[in-house]
Amino acid sequence: MTTAVFTGGGTAGHVTPNLALMKRLLDEGFSISYIGSKDGLEEALVRELGIPFYGISAGKLRRYASLKNISDAFRVLKGLLEARKLLIKLKPDVLFSKGGYVSVPVVLGAKGICPVVCHESDYSPGLSTKIAARYAKTMCVSFSDTLGMLKREAVFTGSPVRPELYKGSALKGRALCSFNGEKPVLLVIGGSQGSQAINEALSGSLSTLLKKFDIAHICGKGKLCNIAPLKGYAQFEYVTDELKNLLAMADIVLSRAGANTIFELLALKKPNLLIPLPASSSRGDQLQNAAYFEKKGFSKVLNQSALTKESLSEALNALHLEKARYIKQMSECKNADGTEAVLNEIRKAAKK
Repeated sequence: MTTAVFTGGGTAGHVTPNLALMKRLLDEGFSISYIGSKDGLEEALVRELGIPFYGISAGKLRRYASLKNISDAFRVLKGLLEARKLLIKLKPDVLFSKGGYVSVPVVLGAKGICPVVCHESDYSPGLSTKIAARYAKTMCVSFSDTLGMLKREAVFTGSPVRPELYKGSALKGRALCSFNGEKPVLLVIGGSQGSQAINEALSGSLSTLLKKFDIAHICGKGKLCNIAPLKGYAQFEYVTDELKNLLAMADIVLSRAGANTIFELLALKKPNLLIPLPASSSRGDQLQNAAYFEKKGFSKVLNQSALTKESLSEALNALHLEKARYIKQMSECKNADGTEAVLNEIRKAAKK
């Protein structure tokens, strides 16, 4: 039996693609374990699949001066020793890393034990990826432009997409939202943590948008909007299994520009308006992701600095009018779903 260990955590973006890959490998008879951070969100997600989870110490990797860098350096060292001990015990044929700060000690700990396959979702590689890439046998990337940003050979695979998203029912989605199907549907996704900026702009433009669209709004945990019940408007704090049905019924989507989400929209051929997280709130990766998708003709982009209730309504109406063009462009993309390409790299590394 082929044995694989997966790692990655810190955000849902570092775990979700792993779920898609692990489900496929389990079906193929792989034995899989997961190494993540203690008290991280990845533990609950992984255990739902019945996969053994091992938590290690992890320290955040920072590019700026901070006293926490001293204590976190010791956490990384401790995590490295814990990970290596686990890997010696588990004896995997391959280690797959999706990134995040917890993955660094695991990748370093795999030296001399098993080959490592890494995957970077974002347009530009993060610090943890740059470190892990030095020790990986194979480096996979979601964006073709990323190939020139790494000081090593890499494979353009695209991004893994959860298989259950293809099985959504538009009928069930409309029933969940009490929509009658007479209007096109706008689905609003603010990212794993929700988006206050998008929520506020949407709330201000609801009276205008509801004349044309039924709207399903995923607000984010703790970010439900204080809006009186409106016909054609349904809001959710957070969804899990229902997401596939909401996506199936959506004619257009408003979203942040996290790599996993936009590749899922690409794979499902959903015309989308992206409002990337600004550089003041991130390292700028969503701005780069969105710019690439706009250049390819997969997405329309509205930067948060220009976001108002008027600009939002105008951009969404324009997107809906041009949706056929966006669907055509997305249909021509050969790397929309990178699941099989990444799986092939994992299988190859395991055999060697």
